Amino acid sequence: MRFLHTSDWHLGRSLHRVSLLDAQAAFLDHLIDTARSEAVDAVLVAGDVYDRAVPPLAAVELFDDALHRLAALGVPTVMISGNHDSPRRLGVGAGLIGRAGIHLRTDPAACGAPLLLSDRHGDVAVYGLPYLEPTLVRDEFGVETAGHAAVVGAAMDRVRADLAGRPKGTRAVTLAHAFVTGGQGSDSERDITVGGAAAVPVATFAGAHYAALGHLHGCQTLTDRVRYSGSPLAFSFSEAAHRKSTWLVDLDGAGAVRAERVDCPVPRPLARLRGRIDTLLTDPALAPHESAWVEATLTDPARPDEPMARLAARFPHILSLVFEPDRPPTAPATYARRLSERTDQQIAEDFVAHVRGGQGPDPRERAALRAALHAARPREE
Repeated sequence: MRFLHTSDWHLGRSLHRVSLLDAQAAFLDHLIDTARSEAVDAVLVAGDVYDRAVPPLAAVELFDDALHRLAALGVPTVMISGNHDSPRRLGVGAGLIGRAGIHLRTDPAACGAPLLLSDRHGDVAVYGLPYLEPTLVRDEFGVETAGHAAVVGAAMDRVRADLAGRPKGTRAVTLAHAFVTGGQGSDSERDITVGGAAAVPVATFAGAHYAALGHLHGCQTLTDRVRYSGSPLAFSFSEAAHRKSTWLVDLDGAGAVRAERVDCPVPRPLARLRGRIDTLLTDPALAPHESAWVEATLTDPARPDEPMARLAARFPHILSLVFEPDRPPTAPATYARRLSERTDQQIAEDFVAHVRGGQGPDPRERAALRAALHAARPREE
């Protein structure tokens, strides 16, 4: 049986205020085309369909269109809610939508009730574990420890119990949205790992022939049977080096897994550039990045004049500007020591230089500071 594993669509999300809706529409076109051309038996969407609990109307329309197109293909789709989704909103009409082959799994209580698919080797039971917020579901699963490992472990116990009652040879596929130990995160994920309480051991998914994970935005393999598909688009510059893809997974009659990556369309590459502004503006080696979305980190000792406008002349799609001046290390000193034997004028000028990234006041500004300090003295006496 062949599956197409994807996750973390985050419909409605932007990148530094640049709308990604067109890029998300292009990805969904690609998803439909891949499902058709690769003759997949089911599409697995492991959570974070939307970017927020109340998505914008344009994102809802895009999602609705994708569901109609998947249903028209006759390809069953199993979809769980992620930590960015509202389970109640995403799951509205799940029973009716399920009749069209789109199976929304947003209710934690239904973790042990699979969708059954069949091929010539027998049944494949597909279990959907939506994102499980420990404080909200601990009573449902009867766990004492309000940790993610505990509630996901209890949900998988239900999966294994259901699987044990099915005919021998039934294969199991599980969808889950979680931070699993060994996974590598990026800047664009919402943190669910405070204090490490949300980390779920890989062994939690024992018994599943394949675990289709969502939440982390980088495509990665934890074991041959436990994988993250990652997000189809980059949502932060920390993902500049990511290769965005989906997993095409073949599950044979004995439950062995073979998986290959299918690259997603790239709307525009990301580039992280670093150096002094004159170098960034003139270095011919940076020419390939002129059409990219750019994050520039300037290392000039003093903040240059109008850096964003100047960089945009060469890199018209620059989105982010960071200042990290290259300065020689200095010995640490106490605040009192730094102020000792310094005049008020020097302290004020140092402050101006500090907030400007090293560039002190010009003669006109020095004169204004001197006049202000002189005017303030009589009131202090």
